[in-house]
Amino acid sequence: MNKRTEALQQFMAALRQGRKYYNACVAKGENPYPLVLNELIDESISGNTVKIGLVDIPTDRIVGTWTDGRKTAFAGNFMPLLDETTEFGGKWINLCEAHLGETGITDPITCLEYLGKFYIQEGNKRVSVLKSYNAPSIPGIVTRIIPPQSDDLETQIYFEFLDFFKVSRTYLITFSQKGGYAKLQAALGFTPDQIWTDDERRGFSSDFRKFSMVFDELNTEKLPITAGDALLVYLEVHAFQEIKKLTTDELRASLSSIWADIRLSAQGDPISVATEPEAEKEKSLLSRILGSPRLDVAFIYDFDPEKSAWAAAHWEGQKYLEEKLGQNVKISSFLCVDGNADETMEKAVEQGANVIFATSPMLMDECRRLAAKHKNIAIFNCALSMPYAGVRSYYCRIYEGKFVTGAIAGAMARDDRIGYVANYPIMGVTASINAFALGVRMTNPRAKIILKWSCLPGNPILELKEAGVSVISNRDEDSGNHSSWDLGTYMVTPEHALQPLASPRWNWGSYYEKTVRSLMSGGVEALRDSKHAINDWWGIDSGVVNIDIDENLPEGVKQLGRILKKDILEESLDPFLCPIRDQDGHLISDGARAFTPEELMKIEWLNENIEGKIPTFDELLPRSQNLVRLLGIYRDTIPPKTEEETAL
Repeated sequence: MNKRTEALQQFMAALRQGRKYYNACVAKGENPYPLVLNELIDESISGNTVKIGLVDIPTDRIVGTWTDGRKTAFAGNFMPLLDETTEFGGKWINLCEAHLGETGITDPITCLEYLGKFYIQEGNKRVSVLKSYNAPSIPGIVTRIIPPQSDDLETQIYFEFLDFFKVSRTYLITFSQKGGYAKLQAALGFTPDQIWTDDERRGFSSDFRKFSMVFDELNTEKLPITAGDALLVYLEVHAFQEIKKLTTDELRASLSSIWADIRLSAQGDPISVATEPEAEKEKSLLSRILGSPRLDVAFIYDFDPEKSAWAAAHWEGQKYLEEKLGQNVKISSFLCVDGNADETMEKAVEQGANVIFATSPMLMDECRRLAAKHKNIAIFNCALSMPYAGVRSYYCRIYEGKFVTGAIAGAMARDDRIGYVANYPIMGVTASINAFALGVRMTNPRAKIILKWSCLPGNPILELKEAGVSVISNRDEDSGNHSSWDLGTYMVTPEHALQPLASPRWNWGSYYEKTVRSLMSGGVEALRDSKHAINDWWGIDSGVVNIDIDENLPEGVKQLGRILKKDILEESLDPFLCPIRDQDGHLISDGARAFTPEELMKIEWLNENIEGKIPTFDELLPRSQNLVRLLGIYRDTIPPKTEEETAL
């Protein structure tokens, strides 16, 4: 076949595509032609321009023309509408024939860019020919029209892109939410202002096109996100460099393994919160015939229980599980050493584990990677408000206990000042601070809570004692082992002795027993990968939270604490179902509606009887920032790590 014949056939195929597109648009009452930029913006906007120069333009971002001249020659997909006998058709065929020659089409088009989309000034037919061959990009000389600043989401994302373009010089990737470009720059290992080299730009373009092709193939659900959005989810589990190493089939399998998380991202990261244990499930017919699989439970620790109170509490929970179910369930433990969490979890799986309890939120990334590889393993991570399918997170509604201890603190304080030491501004902690303050208000409406943070420089306990504060609420009891004098809420006596009053206590063993029993009754189905992000957030009614009330308290105060605990247990008392105002006097609740679990997890206000504030990310001690990045109440606004921070 000679080039002329091939060019004619290409034109006829393009003409069919154009007329099909045109007819479909007309049937739906939509514009069948390319957009016209000077019909979309006024003169005041079009005058604010910047010359960008020669760049590679993604063909799918070319959506229209600068003026309406000859626009009726093309359908909106830039395929021709005029037949081969017209002057236009002849020129199209001639250009296509030249494209099939040795050099092809080399002259760049000239166009305007507005909000990341391109409108042709010169080169319409070149675009049409190259689009008909599915060319991924077209070289073009670009002039950018800068829109005015606004609160519109598209405009805000675009101004983030402008900063990204200064360093990357690429239009290839887009995002549907704010922060995407900064996250990408960090995920690629670049500092925010690091200029991409030509090799880095070419390498990214090649690998991202490969990723985009697989994403578009898998996105049969037409999720309302971009390939860039999906890439950010992928990079939470895998390094970008892996894409180059994988074949298309391997990349398809890798992306498919985390598709549930991508779907959740498209839905706005919805989380299903389970506030109480599941009822034991009736076994399926298959499970009754074949029998449920024997559970092999592995506990993963990132700190030695002999050196970490947090890890020790989970170790106590593991021992409790062994006492209750050790005859029916194999139970083992693994300690991560020198950052080898991935290898440690894989070792647990190799040794037969089909249930994993990772006892620290800092192990979430490793849990996600494990879940992507092993669909038949039930994986749990001790964290709160984590929007990931395949890894079920768990935590306690410790704020219920804090409310009771707050009421006791208010009754026992010698004056109207009560100290409170919080650990980190993370999910659930602000609920505990405010619940404690509401408990204090119940018994001492004049009292003020002096809020301090252990994640900031200084010694908060010493500062409160030196200020003469007589009652202080510090860290809760992690387990039944009272190994530290300042756990819980206590009184500083006039003789400077420390008198315990009350403390919430974590009973992880109760969670582990109830969860494993649920898995045992659920059979094979209970071990399968979930399509939803599920967070267990259990409270006093589940037995996971208890309250130690000191026996030396006055009888009336002890009775009050027991009554409040009983009312919460029986769900006749909700600490937050009352009128609430914040520190600025704004009405947070009129007391007519209960807060949802999601609202309680992410509280960013402080009650009116609290003196102090929630620290910003930059104020935190460096050792606290990693956890706050993961679980912080303002985690979505924290800038991505720099390359130097990642290396630490």
